[in-house]
Amino acid sequence: MRFFCLLSYLVLASTPVLEVSANPANPDVSLILDGFYKSEATALSERGSSFGLGHTELSLQSAIDDRFMGRFTTVFESHDGETEIEIEEAFINTTGLGMGLDMRFGRFLSQVGYLNSHHTHSDAFSERPVVYRALLGAHYFDDGMRLNVLIPTPFFWQIGVETFKGNRLAGGVGDESVGVYTVSTKIGGDVSASNSWQFGTSYIRHKLKAIEDDHEGETHEGHSHSHNAVYSAENLYILDAVWKWAPLGNAKNHQLTLSAEYIYADDLNEYATDDDNHEGWYASIVYRFHPQWALGLRQGEAKLKQAHGDHFHDQKLEETDLMISWSYSHFSTIRLQYSRQQGAGFENVNNAVSLQYVMAIGAHGAHEF
Repeated sequence: MRFFCLLSYLVLASTPVLEVSANPANPDVSLILDGFYKSEATALSERGSSFGLGHTELSLQSAIDDRFMGRFTTVFESHDGETEIEIEEAFINTTGLGMGLDMRFGRFLSQVGYLNSHHTHSDAFSERPVVYRALLGAHYFDDGMRLNVLIPTPFFWQIGVETFKGNRLAGGVGDESVGVYTVSTKIGGDVSASNSWQFGTSYIRHKLKAIEDDHEGETHEGHSHSHNAVYSAENLYILDAVWKWAPLGNAKNHQLTLSAEYIYADDLNEYATDDDNHEGWYASIVYRFHPQWALGLRQGEAKLKQAHGDHFHDQKLEETDLMISWSYSHFSTIRLQYSRQQGAGFENVNNAVSLQYVMAIGAHGAHEF
């Protein structure tokens, strides 16, 4: 599990950072099938009750040459009988700049926080935590560019900056050329052969458009068909921490994962005072006790301000998720989950049982740390 130091060495040696197909004429193609049954509609959820299609994605990835790779991902989802098709990723990435530098251009997932840069099919729970769904639209992706530098230290240390169009966060800036800036850093390492850790901090600066009338900026909970965030803010601060344990680094049979994130947002709009802010957190524990079975528990909360013109209404939502999953292989997972919600200021605050499948067809590499 000494992958952090190995990663630093590989990048500084100017070898490719991303594992991609060596033959551009034969790209890696993968299809992720995500379907579910949910007993009740719940607050701030993208998934309604009854049967439905979740985050089904078709992805193509390949090396372009020995200096660039590319990825294209299209997402298909079903909401209220209608099918939505959206391009989630379409980017090029450098693979051999050297000096620890790495650049990305196009549409891609922002690397802020811990979960956001991960594809949702790799999650241990059927949906992202409630604070993510409120402030980041489950996962924030946008059109822009990224520059990362891997610091040559004995441990993993990465610093990155991103610029985005910014329309996918609530209160988007319309015709502004650059609406979002992010700065993030992650450090990590190993403690013995069985333990690994990672800690990160992120900052998002978002240019909000001015409120033009009494209804502008008003937010509503419910389905988010385009995965846009529901609540706006000029500044978002994120702290994240992850610890993983596996006997002698072998995660195939047993692995324990602890993860947590805290998000704070202020400067909600031109009428906001110092007392008006959004904040939320989640903490989760997932234990793979058998090569094919895992148990998980997650607790989360979001305290939000719903904008109504020149004033705000308080909202609060707590959510507890308990899941058990069975994965016959790396390519197939069936998950049973119970979710309990408590809150004020929302409709559809319910308890729900979900049954979900996530199946991968085609090339499917290892997930991120």
